[in-house]
Formats: sequence, C-alpha cells, structure tokens
Amino acid sequence: MQQEPYPLGRFHAELSRLAPKFSQALQACSLFDRRYLPGEFIMRQGEQSEHLYLVATGRVSLSSAVHSGRLFQLGEIACQRQIFGEMEFFSATPVQWNVVAQTELDASVICAHKLAQRLLAEPELTLFFASALASDYLDTLDITTSRLLHPIAYNIAYELWRERQRTPMLGSRKRAHEAARFGTTERVYRRALKELIDQGIVQDGEDGPQIADVTRLRHYLAL
Repeated sequence: MQQEPYPLGRFHAELSRLAPKFSQALQACSLFDRRYLPGEFIMRQGEQSEHLYLVATGRVSLSSAVHSGRLFQLGEIACQRQIFGEMEFFSATPVQWNVVAQTELDASVICAHKLAQRLLAEPELTLFFASALASDYLDTLDITTSRLLHPIAYNIAYELWRERQRTPMLGSRKRAHEAARFGTTERVYRRALKELIDQGIVQDGEDGPQIADVTRLRHYLAL
C-alpha cells in the first residue's frame, strides 16, 4: 500500500487531513533503516514477520513460487513511500509474496507490535489501511482475473494499456520475468508477443514491448 492517501475513495478528505498524524505514527513505530541491494529479499514467502517495511523510493518485485520452481511474478512497483507487510500485519499469517529489491534502496523497518498499539490508541488511523487495502485488492483482483479469463496475448496488450493510463505496477521487461509474470514459459510468451507485433498492435522496443498503435490496441481490447 502507498502511505499517501490514494486520489480516489470515500474518505479522501479525512485521510488528507490525517496524513501528517499517520506519518508521525509510522515514524514513531520505526525501529531502524536498512539498506537493501538489488536481489535482496525484503520479505520472503512463507515466513512469519513482525515488521512492516516503508520504502520511500526504489523498485521492488512481488512474486510467488511453488516447490517445482515455477514462478508467478505479479510485477514490479516503482515505490513512492510504499508500505509492505500490511496484509500480514492484520492477518497474522505467513508472508504471501516474495518482496525483492530490484534497485538499491533504503527501507524503514516498522515494529508491528508498536504499530498495533498505536492503532488501538488512535483507531482513526486504520482508515489509511482500510482504504489502501481496498484499492490494492481491487487492482490485484483485476490483474489476476484478467490472467484467468483471457489468453496471454490479450493480457500483454491489456498490461500495456494499464501502464499507459497509470503506472502503479510495472513489469520487469526482461523476457524470463515477463513470462513468469503471465504464468507461462518464455516460448509461449514469445509466441503471444509475436502475434501482437504481426498485427501492428505492439512493437518490440529497447526496453521491451511498447504500444505501436493505440487505436489498434483499443480495438483489440474492445475498449
């Protein structure tokens, strides 16, 4: 979740008013700052965590793996004071996603126990978590539902369209990671990408797939 109030939502005005108080609460519950290098795990799937992590700037990836080695990468986030571990904080369950630093970054390590006590004393601050979790849940559900219901070519195109509208979560643009993000193999991913390129919808740019023709993209996605 993002620390700053999301631009939309029923409680945006109240959250904007409470933002300085929420920032002070997070700072008061912070234990220390830690630097992470590219490839280091901030949170590891399956482990118990008694901390939350606030990343002001930098890029992190979110992924889930199974024992066979198959990896599903939800995407990368360009952090703007992003908080990780909020789901585990409220549910007291093991970490659901691997959170891995993709760039060198600093994270403020927040004590879950201190934060829980602070929220009990100032329950209005839970509005930040409730509003952000609702927004992030709908965003993630939109991604995973599309993955289930549509073919890979459609999902590649749809992701580029989402990225054009707003950029809360971006792909790594590395072939192997892109394939993992769509839950498939590199061979299948390349075939789906070629289908879009042949139709003039997508072009293969220096940093990965790019929109070649917005009109064709909208028609393909039936938008």
